[in-house]
Amino acid sequence: MWFSRKQAVKVAPESVASGAAALPKQSTTKSRGDAAEAAALAYLVGAGLRRIEANYRTPGRGGGEIDLVMRAPDGTLVFVEVRQRTNASHGGAGASISTVKQRRIIFAARHYLMRFASLPPCRFDVVLVHGALSGCEMPPATIEWLPAAFDAS
Repeated sequence: MWFSRKQAVKVAPESVASGAAALPKQSTTKSRGDAAEAAALAYLVGAGLRRIEANYRTPGRGGGEIDLVMRAPDGTLVFVEVRQRTNASHGGAGASISTVKQRRIIFAARHYLMRFASLPPCRFDVVLVHGALSGCEMPPATIEWLPAAFDAS
C-alpha cells in the first residue's frame, strides 16, 4: 500500500467560509534559496557591485541558470552562483558546486553574452551562505564571497 508523506492541513470550517483560512507557513527549498539569493544580493551591493539581472535562464531543457548577474565597479560583468546549506554535512555549500554545475553556469553565461556586440571582461563568483537565514534555527547565517571562484576554460 502506498502512503503519502504529505500531511493534511486541518482548517476550521468557519475560517474557510470567511476566507481567512490560515495555512501553516512552511520553509521550502525554494523559499530558502530565494532568501539566500536576497542576502547575497544585499551583500554584493554593499560591496559595491550593481545588480543587472537575477535568475537568468537559458531557453529549453538542459540549459543553465545564473542566480545573479552583477556589474563590478571596474566594469567587469560578474556571474554569481549562490549556494546555501544550513549545515556542513556532505561538504557544505561549496562542495555542491560540481563541475557539471559549473558547465551549466558557463553555458548560460555564454548565452547571456550573445546580446553584446563586444564582450566585456567577465568572471564567475560564488557566494556561500552557511547556516539558517530566518527563524530561530541555529547556527545563524554567515556569508562567504569567493570572487573568481572558477573560470570558463
